Amino acid sequence: MSESQNTEIQESRRPRPQDVSYDLDRALSAVVSVRAEIPDDAFTAGILGTERAGNGVVIDDGGLVLTIGYLITEAESVWLMGTDGQATQGHVVAYDQQTGFGLVQALEDLRLPSLPIGSAAAVDVGEPVVFAGFGGRPYATQASVVAKREFAGYWEYVLDEALFTAPAHPNWGGGALIDGQGRLAGIGSLFVQLPQAGKGAIEGNMVVPIDLLAPIRDELLRFGRTTTPPRPWLGIYVADAEEQFVIVGIAEDGPADKAGVEVGDRIVEVDGRPVDSLANLFRSVWSMGAAGVEVPLTLWREGEVIMLGVRSIDCNLLLKRPRLH
Repeated sequence: MSESQNTEIQESRRPRPQDVSYDLDRALSAVVSVRAEIPDDAFTAGILGTERAGNGVVIDDGGLVLTIGYLITEAESVWLMGTDGQATQGHVVAYDQQTGFGLVQALEDLRLPSLPIGSAAAVDVGEPVVFAGFGGRPYATQASVVAKREFAGYWEYVLDEALFTAPAHPNWGGGALIDGQGRLAGIGSLFVQLPQAGKGAIEGNMVVPIDLLAPIRDELLRFGRTTTPPRPWLGIYVADAEEQFVIVGIAEDGPADKAGVEVGDRIVEVDGRPVDSLANLFRSVWSMGAAGVEVPLTLWREGEVIMLGVRSIDCNLLLKRPRLH
């Protein structure tokens, strides 16, 4: 999750107007504050909290804001604020489990410019970028793309090619990754430790590439979700511990919990296929069909092989839907 308080960036790390080819202050003014309140009985309340705060980016002239979805999932109220300090109520339009994107529609005129959409695919490793949180230049940092590679999250999440930037921005959730032409290249998702050959690890951010939005944008705006069959969800949290895939958490009353999976179990096979990476594990589950399919797991538990069938579900069915305004 993102930090709830915005932290000023050291002045020497802030971007300067003379160092970019676009109107820096205009681009940064498209980044807004996002604050959401979630009901106590929401499915994600115990994991992500009931008060969430981060950033979002205005992406059209009608006040549509793109953010990272975990900030607004199951929100009963959302407030957006621009650099003028004016708070505006927002309506949750969509949350996409597969990409991690969330969309919020401002219910009043934000009186802010939108940030043009760029392409993460066009941003090269080593290229200088700006990572911007809400608040203008004091809350933006000069950064560079240090890697573009697959990312697997322990919560049944995979990106084929995420962007990794450094140095880390302290208020990363929903922040804007702005390319050299002043266009939106991605949305900040996580704080990460990035291993560097012979140099130890450096602190950075994982960014969801903006290219994932265009293919699903119309469906999200029309239906609040994509129309493709939902992926099977097991309700497990899995850690890669030296290529051993250990279950470190289980969603209460979720499919895995009901099937008898236990924390500490090691996943050895999915449907008889050996697991060799976290991404491979989740893709093996998803390859079996849509949500509702039974997923055979081979587990290693206290020196014994355990075989269980887990009846998957669509995790969106557990989430509270946005209230209409």
